[in-house]
Amino acid sequence: MSNASSAIERFSRYPLGESQSVHCPVRDVLDRIGDKWSMLMIMALAMRPHRFSELHRAVHDISKRMLTQTLRDLERDGLITRHVFPTKPPSVEYRLAPLGLSLLDPMASLVEWADRCHGDIHAARARFDGTPGDVPRQAVPARSKVHKKMA
Repeated sequence: MSNASSAIERFSRYPLGESQSVHCPVRDVLDRIGDKWSMLMIMALAMRPHRFSELHRAVHDISKRMLTQTLRDLERDGLITRHVFPTKPPSVEYRLAPLGLSLLDPMASLVEWADRCHGDIHAARARFDGTPGDVPRQAVPARSKVHKKMA
């Protein structure tokens, strides 16, 4: 069985319809790790434990409020742990929990795929949008008459 066929067979085990969404473990988990910031936090914490300010510098375009919420959500889901040290003032450090560590292999595959396919995705967007951007002119097909009427 090919990798694609095997993946399709595994996907078919999970409901995709609206009526089942509340009970779907895939949606429940992907809502967390598929948001804008969670994977970036997990990637940073995979390197080593970080303090709040270090995470804020590592992902410089996240607001402090959103960073706080993301860290709370990841901790609630058991993906990270929060450690408070009895210093003055108290210092707090975030680390990946065992459950978060178990996410690294599948996440690394997705990150590698994104890196490998980013150019293709960028080119597809440019073709779809009708703006060549960085795509060579000959690589962008002419828009069909049907597509032009719809625009």
